[in-house]
Amino acid sequence: MTQPTEIFFLTAREHASRPAVAVRPDAPLREVVGRMATEKASAVVAVDGDGRPAGIVTERDIVRRATFAAPPEQPVRDLMSVPVRCIREDEHLFIAIARMRRLGHRHMPVIDGEGRLAGMLDLHDAMGRAARDMAVMIDDLTRDDSDDGLREIKAAQVRVADTLFAANVAVGDIQATLSHVNNDIYARLLERNLAAMAGEGLGAPPAPFAMIIMGSGGRHENFLTPDQDYGFVIEDGADALAEREDGWFAALAERLSRDLDAVGLPYCDGGVMATNPQWRKTLAGWREQVDTWCRRARIDPLLDFDIFFDFRLGWGDARLAAALREHVTRRTAGNEAFLRELHATSRDHGTALAWFGRFATERSDPARRGQVNLKMHGTLPLVAAARLFALRDGVAETGTRERLAACHAAGVLSDAEHDDLNAARQTICRLLLGRQLVDFSAGAAVSNFIDPAALTPRRKRELREALRAVERLRKRMAVEFGGEAI
Repeated sequence: MTQPTEIFFLTAREHASRPAVAVRPDAPLREVVGRMATEKASAVVAVDGDGRPAGIVTERDIVRRATFAAPPEQPVRDLMSVPVRCIREDEHLFIAIARMRRLGHRHMPVIDGEGRLAGMLDLHDAMGRAARDMAVMIDDLTRDDSDDGLREIKAAQVRVADTLFAANVAVGDIQATLSHVNNDIYARLLERNLAAMAGEGLGAPPAPFAMIIMGSGGRHENFLTPDQDYGFVIEDGADALAEREDGWFAALAERLSRDLDAVGLPYCDGGVMATNPQWRKTLAGWREQVDTWCRRARIDPLLDFDIFFDFRLGWGDARLAAALREHVTRRTAGNEAFLRELHATSRDHGTALAWFGRFATERSDPARRGQVNLKMHGTLPLVAAARLFALRDGVAETGTRERLAACHAAGVLSDAEHDDLNAARQTICRLLLGRQLVDFSAGAAVSNFIDPAALTPRRKRELREALRAVERLRKRMAVEFGGEAI
């Protein structure tokens, strides 16, 4: 039986009509109208020579602009709406619905990872998948682009997460939903600032670029209160990024980080933001940085260095992000010296399990005495291990669930190991998210700490088994990457 909450887990790929009707920008209006009639399409997309959307024409455009004014031979480029707003096929359907409702669009082209046309979404059909109460939640996630509107979206996230949690939805799917909403906020604020800079006479971007989201956002594993983790990948010029051009991107990053902080995505303490030149480079600069990391006998103890490898496209030129991912995958696969050093950076990230099955609780902070930081000593060790095995084996996926699945498919993890680690991930993340939802509802500071003494005997057993599974993976990692004896 279909669950009303399913709308939050469908992707644009799963709901897009295939194939979308595509025409050349120079196609005459006669041809376009004929294609729409023959294929019973209410919209067509004009695509360039590489199959990337250049504009869109709908039935409404034909009626309003063409019926009484345009000759049949007039090219469609004179009538199409530009720029065309698209959604990537791996994004969630509810995000597409939110965008279409916010923009007043009835159609939205779906593009693949290379930016090519892959299908078309129809708002009426998409809304048919949303139950009434779920549609209300989508509206809550569809506020305007003002700071107040985006702050309301952050509050609505918690209500959505609480509803999904109560419905016993898989915690990984809840985290993905939170991540999609947050990444949409990144994109909306970026576009808002691009428009503001153009309006102030600062011009358009001096080069095409992509914004990449790193860390838990890149893995689609956000909890309730993530901070900012993002960078810019800028198209290569003839030389290194000129000072003037870099100044433009630095100004954009300053505005973006300021606005993200204002709506509830706080500044990153480790400086993993494009305001820091370390995270703002041309594609060639990023490739050189990755090569440098991979060549060094010792990696500098850069805070949050490892979360770079979790990046995914957040906005912009998909080809830049894809090219960087291809380079990372190729340079790290089988690179034993580099992987050994990357392992060393996470060696101290142990689990919260002590001798004889006891929990290793906080001792130094009196306010947290007897509690366990389940992010630091639960999710982080598992994330780090999955990342390391994935990089070694050339797995381009970034999510922990997907990385474990890829390692299992490649025979790196046995059936039992894969099942145990997936169960461990769900147990740990569900306990952590549940604690955060309780904190939020009580008006307390949302944290990553749980009190094992407050758990039922069953939950304690499940947590112990989960941590044991992660610990077994860490021991294997120590042998394979650290050269330690069992």
